[in-house]
Amino acid sequence: MSLSGMAVAFKASTNSSIPQQHSLHSTKYQCQYGFTHLNERKSSRSPMVLCRAVPGRPDLDFSDPSWKKKYQEDWNRRFSLPHITDIYDMKPRLTTFSLKKNRTDGGDSSTDMWNGYVNKDDRALLKVIKYASPTSAGAECVDPDWPRKEIYYEPEEVKAAIVTCGGLCPGLNDVIRQIVFTLEIYGVKNIVGIPFGYRGFFEKGLKEMPLSRKVVENINLAGGSFLGVSRGGAKTSEIVDSIQARRIDMLFVIGGNGSHAGANAIHEECRKRKLKVSVVAVPKTIDNDILFMDKTFGFDTAVEEAQRAINSAYIEARSAYHGIGLVKLMGRSSGFIAMQASLSSGQIDVCLIPEVSFTLDGEHGVMRHLEHLLEKKGFCVVCVAEGAGQDLLQKSNATDASGNVVLSDFGVHMQQKIKKHFKDIGVPADLKYIDPTYMVRACRANASDAILCTVLGQNAVHGAFAGFSGITSGICNTHYAFLPITEVITAPKRVNRNSRMWHRCLTSTGQPDFH
Repeated sequence: MSLSGMAVAFKASTNSSIPQQHSLHSTKYQCQYGFTHLNERKSSRSPMVLCRAVPGRPDLDFSDPSWKKKYQEDWNRRFSLPHITDIYDMKPRLTTFSLKKNRTDGGDSSTDMWNGYVNKDDRALLKVIKYASPTSAGAECVDPDWPRKEIYYEPEEVKAAIVTCGGLCPGLNDVIRQIVFTLEIYGVKNIVGIPFGYRGFFEKGLKEMPLSRKVVENINLAGGSFLGVSRGGAKTSEIVDSIQARRIDMLFVIGGNGSHAGANAIHEECRKRKLKVSVVAVPKTIDNDILFMDKTFGFDTAVEEAQRAINSAYIEARSAYHGIGLVKLMGRSSGFIAMQASLSSGQIDVCLIPEVSFTLDGEHGVMRHLEHLLEKKGFCVVCVAEGAGQDLLQKSNATDASGNVVLSDFGVHMQQKIKKHFKDIGVPADLKYIDPTYMVRACRANASDAILCTVLGQNAVHGAFAGFSGITSGICNTHYAFLPITEVITAPKRVNRNSRMWHRCLTSTGQPDFH
């Protein structure tokens, strides 16, 4: 660990002592870094902190110019893992664990020395927040999007609107519910829902829905969206005309990349017209494909629900002679659901995702590997993401209402390809194809996603009252934070084919490279 990464732990307050209510802060330092504050002394140059190590560790005086060196030495001693070379004088050899070898026919004994192996000096940082002072909320490890002391709206004068856009996703109702709850705690009386996405701003006959705690109290018990969803919408100028006519002060947009792009366009148009409107988004995508976000709501539920389909495919395949279970999961441009579902189920033999190219035919193709699996195991289970293998199919120039390219159905293609292949080689194969797409989307959020929705919905309101606009509320590097919409819509987040998680998936399935 670099010293620069740890320096934040030793910033001092200009106060003469640390307030009693921040004693937890000192304890955190002791637990995480092994040092406790004794006192602070004022200096004409800069405030300092004297720290004393817990028993068995050297004292550190931060007025000593060599304190960094002493700290690093102590750090290296304390956080170096016990090793067999502490006892035995041994020389290492190159690993036999290859991350890239073809395993269809047993692979070979050679290894591939690429950058995918962990260095012995790699460390995990315990504290990564940059905070203003030791007494700020961030310094106490409270996420930095906590309520601000100063707000920029008069709650009783605010009209807030909520809109859900795009497709369905588990957790939509949880977010709506928490936005309403939090707005009411601030004192907002006028809260409305815009029905059926951006369409609700201009479609005749669609009226805004009054919302209150009483109205939304139990909507989280069901899947779908209480407000309804739709794709596409009117021109940005027409939507902002409607916002202006309705006298909306805060607009909360719950949606994916396309909806975020729309929210940013609305934000820019409001700025152009010098309207005091805060446009705040909440990232909704079952595919987990929004940049900089550790996770988006609905993803955990999708992975959990996918287990049902995978387990059914496994039972069908294992119960049949030369059984093959084929499951197609969501993931237009990102294979996170397929990868995580394959990892968590432990029943998948082949996982195919959009980010990793593959061949179906040939010596190292998928079909040859399926032959190998039927010969060795007697059955196999295959999981594919909907956007996988598009380079193997005829491209479609059609787009949906959101402007997304309509994908060719790779799941159906695989179904037909597998049947034809085994028929052509004269090997019986009993294929069962399962596509649980809409069953996964329509279900209620699980506990993990419900908690995430709760926090994101509350934080969106805190951001709006803090005066922010053109932002989205998400979780980044394990911390809840606000991010500019312009940054998160530049491209979809994708699985890194050289990432540890993908190679964990390869290790779990035992599949080759298919090249």
